[in-house]
Amino acid sequence: MKTFLKKAGITLGIVFILLNVILGIQAYRFSHYYDDVKKTHFAEMSFFEKLNTLVLGEILAKEKVVDSLHVPHTNLTLTTPDGIRLACWNLQHPATEKPRGTVLMFHGHGSSRSGIIPDATYFYNLGWNVFMTDARAHGESSGNTCTIGYKEALDVKTVYDYIAGKTQQPIVLFGVSMGAATITKALHDYPEIKPYKLILESPFGKMIEAAEGKMRSMKLPEEPLSGLLLFWGSVETGCWLFSNKPEEYVKSIQCPVLLQWGRDDDRIARKEIDAIFKHIPVTQKQLVVYDDCGHESICRNNFPKWSSAVSTFLQ
Repeated sequence: MKTFLKKAGITLGIVFILLNVILGIQAYRFSHYYDDVKKTHFAEMSFFEKLNTLVLGEILAKEKVVDSLHVPHTNLTLTTPDGIRLACWNLQHPATEKPRGTVLMFHGHGSSRSGIIPDATYFYNLGWNVFMTDARAHGESSGNTCTIGYKEALDVKTVYDYIAGKTQQPIVLFGVSMGAATITKALHDYPEIKPYKLILESPFGKMIEAAEGKMRSMKLPEEPLSGLLLFWGSVETGCWLFSNKPEEYVKSIQCPVLLQWGRDDDRIARKEIDAIFKHIPVTQKQLVVYDDCGHESICRNNFPKWSSAVSTFLQ
C-alpha cells in the first residue's frame, strides 16, 4: 500500500509540474506579440503543428494595421513615460466646422486601431474629432508584452494628456474589451484624467474572470487552470494580475457612463457586467444589452441599435 501511495504521489507530482510548465508557456504566449510572424489558421495546421499549439501555445503576431479610413486623418506617434511608442491616427475636423470635442478610442486584446474603424467613422460623422491608438505590443506600437490593461493604463494617460494639452473641448473615452478595462484602471490610477463621458464595451469584471472566460472559450475547465494561468502571467509580466479589477476601478468614475455588452458573450459573463454597473457611483449611467451579439464588435454586429444608443448618449 505504501509503495502504491508513493508511486501515486510521484505521478501526481510529475503531472502537476508538467501542467505548470505548459500553463507557464501558454501564459507567456498569450501575453506576447511579435512582428513578422506568419499567421496560420488552426484548421490549416498539420497534426504536429496543432499538437504543438495546444501544448505550447501559439506565437502571436501583431495584427496588421490596414488603413481603410475614408475620413481625413494623419499618422502620429506618442511616447509613454516608460518609453513605449504608440502609433495613432488623428481624425480632425476643420476648425471652421466647430467639432464637438474628441473621442479617444482604445481597442481590444489582440486587435489594433483598424478593428474600430467603423466606430471611429461614426463618431467622426457625428461631429467629433477622433484619436485612435494601438495599445503597446499591438498593431504598429512598440513593445511585445501585453498586461491586459495593467500597464496599458499609462497608454491611456499619455494619449489623454496629449489631447487635453491641445484643446479645452470635451474629451470622451471609448474602449472595447481590454480597452474598456484599461480605461477603468487609468481613471483609478490617474485621478487627473477627467473625461466628459465614457463608453465602455464588454469589459471584464476581474482579471481572474477574464482568465476563466478564456478557459470557457477554449472548452477547458476553469479551475484550477485559470488561476494557474494568471499566476504565471503575473510572474512573467512582473504585474500582479490578480489585482486587476475593473469592477473596483469604476468606483473612481465621476462622469456619465454608457456600458454595453452582448448577451451571447462567452468571454464576459453577465455577473461581471452587473457588478461593474452596480459599482459605478454616478447616477448618469446606462446599461445597454444586445441580443445575438457575442464578444465581438457591437457596432458591426448591430449598428442600428448601437448608433442609436451612442448618439443619444453623446447628445
